[in-house]
Amino acid sequence: MKCKPLLVLLVLCLFNTVFVHAGGVKGVVKGDNGELLSFATIYVKELGTGTTTNADAHYEVQLPPGNYQIIFQYVGYESLLKEVQVGNDFVELDVVLKTQVMLLRDVEILAGKEDPAYTIMRKAIAKSKFHTQQVDSYTARVYIKGTGQLVDYPFFMKGTLEKEGFDPDRVFITESVSDIEYIRPNIYNEKVISIYTQGDDNNTDPNAYVNGSFYEPEVAKSVSPLSPKAFSYYRFVYDGTYRDQGFEVSKIKVIPRSKGDNVFEGYINIVEDYWSIYSLDLRVTKLGVNFRIQQTYEPVEKNVWLPVTHKFYVEGKVLGFEFMGNYLATVSDYKVEINPDLDMEIDVIDEKVEEELAEKLEEQVKDEEMGEIQEMLTSGKEVTRKQLRQVMKAYEKMELKRQKEPEVISNRTFKVDSMAYEQDSTFWANIRPVPLTQAEKKGYATADSLANIARMEREGDTLKTGKRKGFHLQDIIVGNTYKIADKTHFRIHTPLLGTNYNTVEGFNIDYAVSLTKTFDSKNWLSLKPTARYAFAREQFSGKFDMQYGFGEFDTRSDISLSFGRYINQFNDDDPINRYVNSLMTLFLERNYMKIYEKDFVELTYKKKLGSKLTMRLNMQLAERRELYNNTDYRFFDIKGDGFTPNAPFNLAMPVTSFPDHRALTAGANFEYKPWVKYRIYNGKKSVVENSSPIFQLNYKKGIADALDSEVDYDMLELGFKYGFDIGIRGQVDVMLKAGTFLNNDEMYFMDYKHFLGNRTPFVTTDPVGSFRMLDYYTFSTNEEYFAGSLHYQFRKFLITRMPLVRLSGVRESFFANYLVNDVTTSSGYTELGYGINYILRVFRLEAVTSFYDGKYQDFGVRIGIATNFEDIF
Repeated sequence: MKCKPLLVLLVLCLFNTVFVHAGGVKGVVKGDNGELLSFATIYVKELGTGTTTNADAHYEVQLPPGNYQIIFQYVGYESLLKEVQVGNDFVELDVVLKTQVMLLRDVEILAGKEDPAYTIMRKAIAKSKFHTQQVDSYTARVYIKGTGQLVDYPFFMKGTLEKEGFDPDRVFITESVSDIEYIRPNIYNEKVISIYTQGDDNNTDPNAYVNGSFYEPEVAKSVSPLSPKAFSYYRFVYDGTYRDQGFEVSKIKVIPRSKGDNVFEGYINIVEDYWSIYSLDLRVTKLGVNFRIQQTYEPVEKNVWLPVTHKFYVEGKVLGFEFMGNYLATVSDYKVEINPDLDMEIDVIDEKVEEELAEKLEEQVKDEEMGEIQEMLTSGKEVTRKQLRQVMKAYEKMELKRQKEPEVISNRTFKVDSMAYEQDSTFWANIRPVPLTQAEKKGYATADSLANIARMEREGDTLKTGKRKGFHLQDIIVGNTYKIADKTHFRIHTPLLGTNYNTVEGFNIDYAVSLTKTFDSKNWLSLKPTARYAFAREQFSGKFDMQYGFGEFDTRSDISLSFGRYINQFNDDDPINRYVNSLMTLFLERNYMKIYEKDFVELTYKKKLGSKLTMRLNMQLAERRELYNNTDYRFFDIKGDGFTPNAPFNLAMPVTSFPDHRALTAGANFEYKPWVKYRIYNGKKSVVENSSPIFQLNYKKGIADALDSEVDYDMLELGFKYGFDIGIRGQVDVMLKAGTFLNNDEMYFMDYKHFLGNRTPFVTTDPVGSFRMLDYYTFSTNEEYFAGSLHYQFRKFLITRMPLVRLSGVRESFFANYLVNDVTTSSGYTELGYGINYILRVFRLEAVTSFYDGKYQDFGVRIGIATNFEDIF
């Protein structure tokens, strides 16, 4: 198993140092007890350069000739400043750090009195927004190294791994050097100038980490100890104060009020008076995977503290694969531009401790405008936490108005230099700021041999590696994708995934190929013909799909054209998955899927009318035919049961059979996201999920008489969907739909409003907005209707009160689904359920009770994919 996917969770690995010079300083760093201090921080003040010792406590800093002040740091030890004169050769400098002497403040801690940690953290939290706005911009050079190893794996995978030549003892390594640029508030540019990775996949991004700051309320969806809500999540304990590099630093223990996912525990060190981070050592668990983050900060400019080294450890077990990884990031050549509006020193007053002074300060500005408070800040006077929050809030609003795109929360570019993969081992030996250990050297030797094999294969060497290149006969069955020209790909879709079973067609098979052409970053074309054969009907059918997309992101257009003869479920939303239906039909004699055939041509146009509003127009002309069961084959004959007819059952329309007919329909859909937020990556926008509620307006028209159409109806529907956090890690998802038929003069059953029902043990549709036990078509209607879903996911409820359960990533949820229309009674149909999410990280198990007309109807257990699975990371 490769460790590079774990780089997505490296929220805190931001910086590095690299210099290519002949001389420098090198040596070993130990503690005064003789302990080797692995990953101790070394900071060169004159160059703003940070690096660390390696796992063996060795370090090596390449420097041009000159005089330098070098600071050696390690958590729990006193920092040591060494002045060194560097010539053309390396200076040997072994360092011994003294154990840190911790002094307790002269504060009397009585029973029932508040721990002094709280006033320290209140001041640090109050100033966190100031720190995020303090720097206008900076540039730096970043070095990142990740090493990892597969510790254990399922026994049944041993043969496969050996066949692939996988050595479980091998240490995987990836290194990169990048130039980065940050521009307040959210622009981050990165150019990778060199990459060294294990394996042969040179298309992999080894620097694909997520940037984060502990001054922000959340870091990788975990609550920061400096969040305004931190006191709801954490207890803080004062462990003492020490003096280091001329600063008073307080050590604060961070204790979760409730252990589990997305809360940190460990230590954070705060610089007195500045109320900035000096260093931190925190642990967090995400879905049973354990992470440890260590950061060291330095005053790279006066009053500006930025991280210079990051250490990141990960260990966990996923589906039987146990892994561990270590990641390191260091910084060099910080160049910082300070925000002139906030180039000041502020003395923060805690109202809860210094009550009289706080009252006096607040009285002075009680009737004054915010501008006068701002003037007080610039004068360097004392301010209360409340005043500081007011000023920073007003300042951020002012800054937001100045932004051209205030809805964009991050704008990142990532580029790789054309020569980034071409640097040899000599280059890396010169530029690498942290020496390799012997185990890492062994990993590199193995990686080099694999890379050579890959290179020879790319260059046409006859050496065989077992990978399929070009077309092979087995591709007809297993599928494959081929690059046939620049930005043009041809794909054979495996028919193994297109094989299914139902009582109308018996075994049926879809065979599809597709051609995709990307013209530029804005325009693309896709062509996909699909052939279908039904064995029980002994008939061929098929369809052709064409899609063309063009335009800028905020005004983008997509045109789709489809035509052919194909099978459809009566509900166009496909409530039953075809694989689940095959399983239920063959093994349990349940033919829930109800289908009909149509010859059709359909045109769809989708257009973005700005960043918040999307329009979708659709028109279809179809010849629709009823289908009947043609086979009763199944693997097991269940006594007393039998297959039902292919005609759906509905309370309002007892006979759903229909004659062959023609239908011309048209529809319009409008989707509005008033507060939507975006991220930009390499110029491409992407929507931040759940950043805004979604309002929908749908209209569908059955057009009578035109082109011999035999349908005449008008349907109007309003929809609302929103997901948001509530309370301490509670997550709420709501979906509401209400509609009516303004006209239902001529309709067939497929034109009715259907709902996402389910009668199987499996839930494959969206868990928000779908029913767990509702029959697929019983309550379909051509009158008014209302449907609603409410999901509330708890961080701690019943079984998640046990820390071991929470630490495994399991969460619990409660949900309610409701439907009322002219077919149901006035009390409608209701489902109440309890779910356990993220079992083995990807599944959910639900217990559901249904009620009809206010009376108990049924109970069931359902299995599905975890709710909000896309939000895990």
